[in-house]
Amino acid sequence: MAALLRSSRLLKCSPLGLLQISGTKRTGPPLRLLFSGPLGARGTGVCSRHISPVSGNASSRVWPYTVGCVRNYAVATEQKDEPSIAERPNQAQEFDFALARLDSSVRRTGRITKVQLNRIFQDICKKAYPSGNQALLLLRSCGSLMPEVPLEQRTELAHQVWEKLQELGTVYDVSHYNALLKVYLQNEFKFTPTDFLAKMEAAKVQPNRVTYQRLIAAYCQNGDIDGASTILGYMKSNDLPITEAVFNSLVTGHAQAGDIESAKKILTVMEGAGIEPGPDTYVALLNAYAGKGDLDNLKKTMEAADSAMCRLVDRDLMPVIITLAKAGHQEHIPHMLERFSHERAYVPDAMNLCLSLTTQGLEDTAFYILKNFPSLQNNPSLQSKDTIIEPHLGNFLLRHCVNIDMSPEKICRVCKELQESKLNTEPAIFTLNVALETQKTALSLALMKMLKELDLPIRPHFFWPLLSPHVKERNQAGVVELLKSMHDLKIEPDSETLTHYVYPAFADVEAAREALKDAGMSLESEGIFAAQVRSLALTNLAELHAMLSDPSCPVTDLSVFRGSLIVGFKKFSDVESMVKMIELLSKDPRFSRDGKETHNTSAFFLYHFIDHMSEREVHANKDKLRIFFNQLKDQKISVTPNIYRGIRRLLDSYQASELVKDVGALVNYGLESDALPGSGPESGGYALEKIGSRVYALEKKLAKRKSENQPLGFMLKQTIQSHAAEDNLVRALELKQEYEDEMLLPAYATLIGLCCRHDNVEEALNLKRELTRKDSSVTLDGNKYISLVNSLAKKDRIEEAVDLLKEMKERDVVLTDKNNTQLFHMLFSLANNGAASTVERLQDSIFTLGLAKPTTLLLSPLMTAYIKNEDLSGALEAASRCLKLYNKMVPVHGIMVAMVEKGDADLLQKAMEFASNERGEMAMMFDLFFAFLQTGRYREARKIIETPGLRARTTRISWFAAKCINSNQIEPLEQMVGMTEKLFDCDRDEMYSYLLKHYEVTNEWQKAVALWTKMQEENLIPRDGTLLLLAKILKKNGQEVPFDVSTMWYQEEEAPAEVKREAPTPKIEAPTPKIEAPKPKVEEGPSSKDPSFQSPIIALCKKNRAQEALKMFKEAKDSPFNAKSFNLLICVLLSEGSIKDAMAVKDIATSRIPEFQMSHAANDLYIITTTMKGQANDALERMKRADHMPSKLALTRLVQALGNSGNVSGIQEVEELIKDKVVNLPTMPVVTRTAIAHIKSGDVEGATEVLEAFYTNPDCESQPQGMPYVFNMVLEDNNEEALDKLSAMAERLANQFARYQPVSDLFLELLDADKVEDAKFMLARNNAVAEQTDTLVAYIFRKSRTPGQLGKIETLLSLIPDFAEKDVVNKHVMRCHINDKDFSSAKALYEEWQKSEGEIDTVSLKRLAVMYRKFGETVPFNEPQESIRFYELKEKAQKKEKAQKEAET
Repeated sequence: MAALLRSSRLLKCSPLGLLQISGTKRTGPPLRLLFSGPLGARGTGVCSRHISPVSGNASSRVWPYTVGCVRNYAVATEQKDEPSIAERPNQAQEFDFALARLDSSVRRTGRITKVQLNRIFQDICKKAYPSGNQALLLLRSCGSLMPEVPLEQRTELAHQVWEKLQELGTVYDVSHYNALLKVYLQNEFKFTPTDFLAKMEAAKVQPNRVTYQRLIAAYCQNGDIDGASTILGYMKSNDLPITEAVFNSLVTGHAQAGDIESAKKILTVMEGAGIEPGPDTYVALLNAYAGKGDLDNLKKTMEAADSAMCRLVDRDLMPVIITLAKAGHQEHIPHMLERFSHERAYVPDAMNLCLSLTTQGLEDTAFYILKNFPSLQNNPSLQSKDTIIEPHLGNFLLRHCVNIDMSPEKICRVCKELQESKLNTEPAIFTLNVALETQKTALSLALMKMLKELDLPIRPHFFWPLLSPHVKERNQAGVVELLKSMHDLKIEPDSETLTHYVYPAFADVEAAREALKDAGMSLESEGIFAAQVRSLALTNLAELHAMLSDPSCPVTDLSVFRGSLIVGFKKFSDVESMVKMIELLSKDPRFSRDGKETHNTSAFFLYHFIDHMSEREVHANKDKLRIFFNQLKDQKISVTPNIYRGIRRLLDSYQASELVKDVGALVNYGLESDALPGSGPESGGYALEKIGSRVYALEKKLAKRKSENQPLGFMLKQTIQSHAAEDNLVRALELKQEYEDEMLLPAYATLIGLCCRHDNVEEALNLKRELTRKDSSVTLDGNKYISLVNSLAKKDRIEEAVDLLKEMKERDVVLTDKNNTQLFHMLFSLANNGAASTVERLQDSIFTLGLAKPTTLLLSPLMTAYIKNEDLSGALEAASRCLKLYNKMVPVHGIMVAMVEKGDADLLQKAMEFASNERGEMAMMFDLFFAFLQTGRYREARKIIETPGLRARTTRISWFAAKCINSNQIEPLEQMVGMTEKLFDCDRDEMYSYLLKHYEVTNEWQKAVALWTKMQEENLIPRDGTLLLLAKILKKNGQEVPFDVSTMWYQEEEAPAEVKREAPTPKIEAPTPKIEAPKPKVEEGPSSKDPSFQSPIIALCKKNRAQEALKMFKEAKDSPFNAKSFNLLICVLLSEGSIKDAMAVKDIATSRIPEFQMSHAANDLYIITTTMKGQANDALERMKRADHMPSKLALTRLVQALGNSGNVSGIQEVEELIKDKVVNLPTMPVVTRTAIAHIKSGDVEGATEVLEAFYTNPDCESQPQGMPYVFNMVLEDNNEEALDKLSAMAERLANQFARYQPVSDLFLELLDADKVEDAKFMLARNNAVAEQTDTLVAYIFRKSRTPGQLGKIETLLSLIPDFAEKDVVNKHVMRCHINDKDFSSAKALYEEWQKSEGEIDTVSLKRLAVMYRKFGETVPFNEPQESIRFYELKEKAQKKEKAQKEAET
C-alpha cells in the first residue's frame, strides 16, 4: 500500500468517479454527530456511515458510531503484565483512581489539563507496568481534549508518550496507530501517510478501514486530492466500505485545494451513493465557505441543512467560528452566534472554544464569545450541577491568559470590561491570585495598581510569592525594586515580610535597613522593629541583648521572636551572650506573661531550646552545653522541678545523660512546678425420581396401620401430601373419602391447594367448608386464599372471590412478599384474558381492604387487560385513575406501543401529555422513544432522541436493552445503540456491551468483530469487561483476538500463544500490498531471547504462587531474565513474607544487571513486610537508603511498628525525612504513635508532653481519633502510672484549654474496661463529659453494632441518663436487642416507645418487622416497603445534607 501511494502522483483519476458505487443502500440512520475533533479542524472526525450491498440482510449491518466523543471518554483499567496481587493496591488502584478523576474531568468540562496528563503519565512510567488500554488513553488525550495547549506541544507530548511506553514494553496494535492518526489530525500535524504505513508494516500491524479513512482525512487536510484518490481506489478494489467520513474529508480536501464547486458536488455524489449528508458533511462545507468569508453561502448551507432535517447543534457550529477567526473574517461571527440555541452542553463547549481560540492567538474573538455567554437566570436549561457561570464568568479564560503570558495591559482591560458589564464580581482579584501563583511580577503589580484604583485592600503578604525567588537567589536589586513597588502602592511591610522575605537577601540588618530607607520606607514602624529583633536573634545575640536591655526599648513579647532566638542559640556562636539573654528573660518582667514570675519565662524557654535540638546537635555541642549550664548556675538562673524532668527526659532520649547533672544543678525545689507545654440432603431431581416408590410405601404403611387399629392422621397427611407432589388429585380425594374421620387440618389445606391447581373450585370450596366445620378457628395461609380467589375469578365468580378477600381481612391474614408476587401473577393471568373489569374489581378490593399496598407492579395488569381488549382510551383513563386513587404512576410504555401500532395520533398525544405532566418531559420522551423503537418507527425514534437538552437515563436504557435481549429483539437494540451515539452523558461502552451480550448468546462473532471496528471509529476506550466479553466470543469461534487482554497472560502456566494484530476477517481487513520502504532494525530485549521459562514464572507470580515461581526460577539458572520480571518475583515473595528469598533474588538481579534497582512498589512491600515481622529498624534503614518517598501505607505501617517497639527516635527520623516532602500522612497517627513509643519505653511524662503540645496548639482545630487507642493500650497493660498521668493530662486539657475529647475518650475506655467506679469518679470531676453528646452517641452507635454490648450502653445510660434524646437512645438499644436476637426485649421496648409517643425511625421499624417474621409473629405495624440498607443510606444522606446546611449557616 505504501508503495502504491508513492506513485499516486502518476495517477490522474478523479475521486468522483471512484465514488459511484452501484447496488448499495444506506443502512445507518441519519447521524447527529456531536463534534468530536478539535475545534477548527476540517473534516478530521471519522463518522460512521456504512455502505452495504442491497442484498445484505439487516442483521449483518454495522451500526454507526462516532470518534472521540468527549462524553464517551471511558476509563481504561486494564493492566497488562500486571504486578503481584499484593502490589496491585499500591498501583492499579492508584491508576484507576487517577484515571477516574481524568474521566470525570472530561465528562464535566470536556477537557483535561497538561498537568493532569503528565502526572498520570509519569506515575505509569515509574511503575513500569503500562497496559495497552492505558497507552490508548494517554494517546487520545494528546489531541483536542487539551485546548489550553498549543497544537505543536500536543503532538510532541503524543510522541513522547508513544516512545516512552514502547520502551517500557507496551505492544501497540492497530487501535493505537489509529489513535495516533487521530491526534495528528486534531493537532493539524504535517506527516507523510506513506511513512506512517511503512512504520505499521515494520511493526507487523495490519491497517484496517479506520486507518485508511484517517489517512484520507490527512491528505484532504492538506488539499492533496490525488493522495486521497489513491487510497479511495485501494479501498474500493478491496471491497472496503466508503463511509460518510470519507465524503466529508473530500469536501474539506477540495476546499483546501481552492475548488469550492467540487466540494459542493460531493453532496450530490453522496446522494447518488445512497448516503444522506449528515451534520459533519454540512459542517465541512460551512468551514469551506468560512475560509473564504462567504456569508451568503454560509446562510444558504445552514438553511439547506435545516430543510434536509439535519439539525446542526451548537457544537457543530463552533469549528466554523474558529475558521472565520483564523481567516480574518471576525465580522461574520455575530451571525453565527445568532444560530446558537444554547443547549445544556453549550457552556462547557463554549468554554473550550474560548480556550482554543486564545491558545491560537485569537483572544479578541474568545472574549467576544465570552461576553455573549447566556445568563443562567435567562436560560434555566443551562443550569446543572456541573456548570456554574455567574458570578465568576471568565475565570477560566483569565487563568489561561496568565498562563500563556498575555500582556498585562490587555488582561487589565479585560478585567475592567468584565467587572463593568457585571459578568464577574472580582476578576482582578482572581487574576492577581493566578499571577502570584505563577510568579508573574509585571502582571501582579499592574493588577495591584488596578485594585488600588478600585479602593480594594492590598496586603503585604501579596508580595511574598514575588519576593521568595529573589530571596533564594539573594537578588538584592530585585528585593529593592519590589519594596519600591510596595512603597508606591503605600503598603508598609510587616514583620513577617521583612523577616522571611527581605532580610535574608542581605548580609546584615544594617544593609537591609539601608535598602528599606532607599526604597522610601519608614524605619520607625513596629513591623520593622520586630523584624530587626528577629534578625538579630538569628545573627547577633550580643547586639540583641544590648538593644533589649535598654530601658527605652519598646516592650516586646517573647512569642514574637522566640523561634528566631532558639535558632540563634542552636548556633552556639556566643555562649556568653546566650547566658545574658537567659538572665534577661529571667529577671526582666517585660518578657514575663503576667509580669511577675519571670523565672517561668526563662525556664520554659530552656525547655523549648533543648526540645528543638536534634540528637546529633546535642552531641556535637555537648561541651558548649555544659559550659552554658554552668554559667547559668553561676548567674543563679534556676528552673522548676517539672521543667528539669522534661529536660532530663529529652537528654535521655538523645543519649546524653551526662548532661543531666549539669541541668540538675539549676533546680530550685522551692519554686512552684508548672505543667510543660505541649436445603435438605437430597436434590430436587432425586426426590422426584423416588416419589412414586415413596407413595406406594406410604399407602402400604397406611393400610397396615389401619388393620392394626393404630392412629392414621399423621400417616394419612404424609400420603396425601405425596399424592399432591405427584399432582394426583383423584387418588388424594379418594384417600380423603376413605379416611375422612382421620383427616388432619394440614391435609385439608394440601387438598385445597391441589384442587385450585386443577381449577376444581367447587371441590376446593367444599373442603374449606369441611375444614371450618371441624375447627372454625383455623385460618388458611395467604397462599391458599389467593389460589381460591384466582380459581373463582377464572370462573367469573367475582362476588365469591371478593367475599374470600373480605374473609382474609376479617381473619387478619398477613400477606408476605411472596404472596404479593402471587397476587401479581393472578391479576396478570386474568389481564392476559382481557378481563379488565375483573382485574379492576379485585384490585379495588385488595387495596380497599388493606391486604396489600398499591404498587406499580400490582397496578400494571389493569393496563395489560385494557390493551388486550384494544381499549386504549380505557387504559389511559385507568392509568389516570390509578394515579388519582393510589398516587402511583403505572408504566405507560405498553400503552404507547399499542397506540403507535394502531396509529392513533390523538390518543398518543393525550398519553404524552399525561406522562409529561406526571413524570416530567424527559421521562415521557424516553417512553415515546422506546415505543417507536419497539414498533420499528426508527425515523421517529431518532427525532425524539435528538431533542436538544435530552440526557441519558441509564436505568431506563438498561431496562429496554434487557427487554430486547430477553425477547430476542436485536434490531431495536442495534438501532438504539446507534441512535444514542450523541446522547448527552450516554455510556457508550455500556451500550456496546448490550450488543455483545446478545452476540454471545446468538454466537454471531462476525458482528462482534464489526462492533470492535466501530469502537475504534468512535475513539472509544472499552472497559475490561467489554474487552473480555469480545475476546470470549472470538475465542469460542476459533478466531484470533486483535487486542491484548490481561487475563490472557495467566490462563495457563505455559507461555501463551502469540496474539496477532491484524483483523480476523478479509471482509473487514483487506490484504495490503508489500511496502517497499526500508524496514527499521528492531533490537531484541533480554525478555525476548528465551521466553520458554520467563512467561510461566510471570504467570505463577500473577497467580500468587511465589514458591513455585521461585523454584522454577532456580531451575532456570543463568537463563535471561529482565529487570521487570525480577521485580515481579521480588514483590510476590515479599507479599507472602519471604524476605530472605526476596533478597536472594535481588542479589542475583544485581549480579546480572548491575544497574538493577528494586521498584518503588517492591521497596514499599519490603517496609510493610519487615514491620509486620517486628523488624522496624530494618524497615527504617531501607527507607533512609531509598531514593524515593515510600507510600502512605508503608509510612503508616512503619510509624505504627516503631511506636509499638518504643522507638521514639525512629519516629522522629521518619518525621524529619518526610518534613519537606509532599506526603499526605496524617498528623495524629504520628503523634499518638510517638506517645505510645514514650510509654512503651517507660517515659510516660514524655508521652503526656507530646499529646499536650498537640492539643494545646492553637492551629490544631480537628479532634483527633487516635487517643482511644492510647488509653486502651494503657488499660490493657495495667500500666497504673501511665494511666494516672494521662488522666491528669486529659483533665488539665479539659479544665484549662476546653479540650474535652481526651477526657471523654478516657471516660469511655474506662467503661469499656469495666472500670465503672473509676469512670464515675472521672465524671464527677469533669461534668463537661456529660455534655459531649456527639462523642457519647458515637460510642453507643459503635456498641450497638456488635452483639452482647447492651450492658455497656446501659451502664453509660445509668451514669449519664439524658445525654441524648430518648428516640436516639431507643434506636441504638433496639439494634442491640435485634443483634442479640432478644425478641421479648425488642417487643417490650417497642411498646414502651409507642406509649411515650416517641418518633420511631424507619430503620428500627424495618429491623423489628424482620425480627417479628423470623419469630413467626404478625407485624403489628405498617412495615416499610424498602430494604434496611435503603433506609440506612437514606438516613445517612439526610444527615450529610443537614450537616452541610448547618455549615453554610
